[in-house]
Amino acid sequence: MTSFFHEILFKPLFNILIFLYETVAFFDLGLAIIILTIIIRFALYPLSQKAIRSQKEMFAIQPEIKAIQEKYKDKKEEQVKMVMALYKEKKVNPFSGCLPILVQLPILIALYWVFMSGFDSENLNNLYSFIKNPGEINYTFLGFINISEKNFYIALIAGIFQFYQSKMVLKQQLKARIGIKNKSKNPMDDISISISKQMTYVMPVMTVIIASSLHAGLALYWITTTLFSIFQQWYVFSKKEEK
Repeated sequence: MTSFFHEILFKPLFNILIFLYETVAFFDLGLAIIILTIIIRFALYPLSQKAIRSQKEMFAIQPEIKAIQEKYKDKKEEQVKMVMALYKEKKVNPFSGCLPILVQLPILIALYWVFMSGFDSENLNNLYSFIKNPGEINYTFLGFINISEKNFYIALIAGIFQFYQSKMVLKQQLKARIGIKNKSKNPMDDISISISKQMTYVMPVMTVIIASSLHAGLALYWITTTLFSIFQQWYVFSKKEEK
């Protein structure tokens, strides 16, 4: 399994990163990471686009789900059956949002190992024959940020963007709840919103804590992928609203 992970993920990502570093990134490793992240996100674009649309559609059918829950509140099996039928009718997959995260996790782990193992002469032996060996790697991003070290400010920026993205999702969730407001006395509805609001603040804090304990290069990857997600979510939400 380790050999498979090395050949399928670690080695290709390492080679692409070095290639970008030597060409379009002008020997700026931080810029190479940003470009690599954008390439990865565009490669996963159809998958993540589908997940965001599914998430928005899930919010849109909340009033119908609530109506089913109220109608069959004493018949749990029938309630589940009717909700699943609604998902099928609306062509909504409630679990599709998890798939992009599961796909990105191995990539994040591979990038983690790229930075943990470093870019010394031994690791540069992992380069393909058609990728030029750059020799010594310049770890300075934009001329003054060493991305091979921990950087609290980069981690803080990652947390800020994570907060903004979470607020976007919460806004859509609250907007969907307007359709069922005052129609339900179920306290679980308020609990659900309360948990979402708490996670809006908890997740960014966790992002800062985790990112500040890792090399700044990984935090830079997280910033870029979060920004990409923000624009992608904005595009999907605004496009749906125009219809």
